[in-house]
Amino acid sequence: MAAEEEDPRMHPLPPYPEMILATVAAADDSSGTSVSAISDYVESCHGGQLPLAHASLLAAHLARMTEAGELLLVGGSYFRPGPDAPPPVKRGRGRPPKPKLPVPVDAAPRRRGRPPKPVDPLAPVKIPRPRGRPPKNAPGDADPDGAALAKRPRGRPPKVRAQFTEVGFV
Repeated sequence: MAAEEEDPRMHPLPPYPEMILATVAAADDSSGTSVSAISDYVESCHGGQLPLAHASLLAAHLARMTEAGELLLVGGSYFRPGPDAPPPVKRGRGRPPKPKLPVPVDAAPRRRGRPPKPVDPLAPVKIPRPRGRPPKNAPGDADPDGAALAKRPRGRPPKVRAQFTEVGFV
């Protein structure tokens, strides 16, 4: 064949977006068209040719068309956008940021970290101590009692054996 003609059996179904738009146009309902109504209409027109994954394909195409702005989703019903409809707003990934509160001009910026505790005027004055672990006493230092510090040997102490005394028989 010189001119190759497309076999109509190769593509029995029109693309899903075309079927969806035809369904919404055919319904022409002021309250919109629900997912179940779209699915029923497509099944009635192309019943024996639909794939097994028709429900998931329909849901995916509806989501894609809504995101692209080809359809509007209002309260669970799909509409064709009018000529004065705003363009779709595509959100980025992740959680949207919280709205910023206006900062008064005369307010001082907040300091980092935990805020300081309120000062009690009746509390006794604390004497500041140096930071960190206190230094070890030198081996030549003595306790305030006057007793010298004895250094223990390394390792486990030897086991103490009980002393046996001879018991005489009478």
